[in-house]
Amino acid sequence: MSNAPKNLSQHPLHLGLGATAVSQPLFTGEMDWYGGYGERHGGDGVEGRLVSMHTFTESWDVWEMHPLGAEVVLCTAGSIELVQEIDGSEVATTLQVGEYAINEPGTWHTANVTEPTTAVFITAGLGTEHRSRT
Repeated sequence: MSNAPKNLSQHPLHLGLGATAVSQPLFTGEMDWYGGYGERHGGDGVEGRLVSMHTFTESWDVWEMHPLGAEVVLCTAGSIELVQEIDGSEVATTLQVGEYAINEPGTWHTANVTEPTTAVFITAGLGTEHRSRT
């Protein structure tokens, strides 16, 4: 097993049962990558977590929701406005570097950015749903 350093934005990390940590194949940004992730680690069920890092230059064009677990969003560069749908209303929270917020299970969320922004996501991804932001 190699202990060579990896870039989190290129090779996300799976945290699984038994306190395991497994480096993932090169992230393509395509939905089939997530399908492959589910095939590799779906057996960990709701306890598995995907740890990823993404840089955004534009606001998201979709909403997403993780029905079976919470997601942590940690801003590491720039600032990100996390928008959550709570009790039928949109609630916006701006995160600065070093700040985090939690998307509770079942909470639809999206994000706005006005500058290049990087965030780390710790996601309970099993069952994740998406919908258009239009």
